[in-house]
Amino acid sequence: MTNPIVGEIVKASVTDENEHYFFAQIDGHTYEISKAELQKPLKLGGLVTGFAYENENHKLEITKTIPTVQKDSYGWGTVVATRHDLGVFVAIGLPNKDLVVSLDDLPTITTLWPQKGDRLMLSMKEDNKGRLWGEIAQQSIFSAVARRAPQEMKSKKVKATVYRNKIAGTLVITDDYFLGFIHPSQRYDEPRLGEVVNARVIGVRDDGTLNLSVKPLAYKTMDEDAKFLLMQLQRRKDQFLPFNDKSDPEAIKRQFGFSKSQFKRALGHLYKARLIEQIDQGIHLVENNETRN
Repeated sequence: MTNPIVGEIVKASVTDENEHYFFAQIDGHTYEISKAELQKPLKLGGLVTGFAYENENHKLEITKTIPTVQKDSYGWGTVVATRHDLGVFVAIGLPNKDLVVSLDDLPTITTLWPQKGDRLMLSMKEDNKGRLWGEIAQQSIFSAVARRAPQEMKSKKVKATVYRNKIAGTLVITDDYFLGFIHPSQRYDEPRLGEVVNARVIGVRDDGTLNLSVKPLAYKTMDEDAKFLLMQLQRRKDQFLPFNDKSDPEAIKRQFGFSKSQFKRALGHLYKARLIEQIDQGIHLVENNETRN
């Protein structure tokens, strides 16, 4: 007898029923169809069309709910559980069945594995024992479904899903299907595969890919003295102030209203955020700093 058909849309002949199920056959294999999901009863001897699979109880089942995730098509699924000896379980809308993405297809670092509630774009694959597995979409799939981002996206906020972790940075796709890249300098911790992140567009490349940051704008992390000093620089036409960490304490007090130690601390915040440069004559704003976005 041939292996049963799973992971495909099939037509089967209805042969029997009990209180909870109809039963149908294909090539000698019997599939159950839950009566709870049917809008009207099936006819014995008639045909039923649906998606065939093996459920979590290892019984063959046909459902009228056709998943978007199939052997030849990709769709989004939601992670529902993790087993470090096996992989992650992903819900794709099938009754009594989650797809497993093998640990062999997941990041080597387990802290970057998807967690419950994360989302993955995947298709199905069948092994030589007839078992269905989830297959994570590769770069070519994301490139095929992606849209080209317009330049007007600069400074916009987006929600994006991580689809690949690389040493060079994190690859994501936004809810609007724009591809994005998060450089390590634009994040505090590396996001997980499948994690949904809130990001800010800091640039749009010529190919329509977004450069993103998950860090807040620099001025939002400054103390009040640094914000005041930054505002003073921004208000000047030449964006220059004739003060630096060697300036006279009394002159600093007269100009800004705070002590030299406060002034130096504010300078440190601005310098660390790469918003200013310090020269012998004073300080000036760095060109194209992100506080202007």
